[in-house]
Amino acid sequence: MSEAGQQQMWNDLKKDGTKLYEEGKYEEAIQKFEQALRIQQDAEVRKMLLEAEAYLNKEKTDRSKKNLVYLGMFSVFMLFAGFTSAYIVSMGDNFWIKAPLPPAFWVSTGIIVASSVTFQLAVMFNKKGNSAALKGLITLTFLLGLGFVYFQFKGYGQLMDNGMHFTGSGVIVSDGKYEDYYTVKMNGEYLFVNGNDYYKGDKLLQGRELAMYQEFMKQFLDVKSTGPFPINTANNSFELIYRDQPMVVVDGELRMNDSSMVLPLDRTRLSALARHVVDGRGDFFVHGKMGKDFHIFYKGKEVTYKNRSLYWKGRPLDTRLQIKIQESADTSSSYLFLITFMHLLHIIITLLYLVKVVIRSFTGRINSSNDIALRGGAIFWHFLGILWVYLLLFLLYIH
Repeated sequence: MSEAGQQQMWNDLKKDGTKLYEEGKYEEAIQKFEQALRIQQDAEVRKMLLEAEAYLNKEKTDRSKKNLVYLGMFSVFMLFAGFTSAYIVSMGDNFWIKAPLPPAFWVSTGIIVASSVTFQLAVMFNKKGNSAALKGLITLTFLLGLGFVYFQFKGYGQLMDNGMHFTGSGVIVSDGKYEDYYTVKMNGEYLFVNGNDYYKGDKLLQGRELAMYQEFMKQFLDVKSTGPFPINTANNSFELIYRDQPMVVVDGELRMNDSSMVLPLDRTRLSALARHVVDGRGDFFVHGKMGKDFHIFYKGKEVTYKNRSLYWKGRPLDTRLQIKIQESADTSSSYLFLITFMHLLHIIITLLYLVKVVIRSFTGRINSSNDIALRGGAIFWHFLGILWVYLLLFLLYIH
């Protein structure tokens, strides 16, 4: 090829390479620049070649980091798919409590949605080179994330206040159930239980009277299994009845009707009853009225409650189901705590990553040309937000 032809080819390769470089097609640009340099060495072409290689390497690195984010998202999705599947399977042959989600969970939902908006705005403003907006929005996202964590824990507190616990206490009260062994008279009148409410005659025990009853029972929370059984007789409004026989006080100690010592097993039963009364329980561990504040299901059919008896499909529970429900733990509450806490744990770990993103945004290490840490964090944060909404809806319609 003539010298003029080679020069023309070099010019064409440089022109084509430069165009591809400006379009961000670095791999094709590199090929053109390498061909041009074989024909003629040129400082400008070599500089563009090195820059194109640097951009290409950065693209590959960024792509790898993004793929790691997607892999993490897939792993988390499979984890929660397993949890929700196990939840549904466990419902099949267990007594299942369905109760409203705590109000704090709804507040945290609004917060995490707002945090996704601020995170996305941070990404958009960073692309435009607005570092001030980036700093403000990413800091706000972090603070909203902390708010989500706070209201999640507040929600757990509300669940426990309603008698639902991670360990899954029980579905119905069996040990220490009122009237199984002990009853109480208040000012000469028997107290009765209906659901989780105590009545004196036909009057609901509440306010000061309920507080007095709970204070009286509180002294039996930590009873020694043997030895003396002291009782506070300052409040003589209450009288303990054991199997229809009034208990007596001898020399400041609680005794059976025949003045004999209270046996260890009966002390344990009284202590369990005292715990239920102090915690506001009657026949159920979950607070409120069954059928209104919470529901119990078995194999998709609701269990009903009337006159301290349970009914399923319109009939009293048979002996097998009576034993089963007495021995059943509140598995639904255990799943509720497990699923939501595992999500919260992922939020907390991502917040630790956000600390690094906030610091880098303030030090200028995150900018319009170097934002993979910001974009990767945003993708995962949006995923956690969508996952929370899915879990909330799942629990809303299933729990």
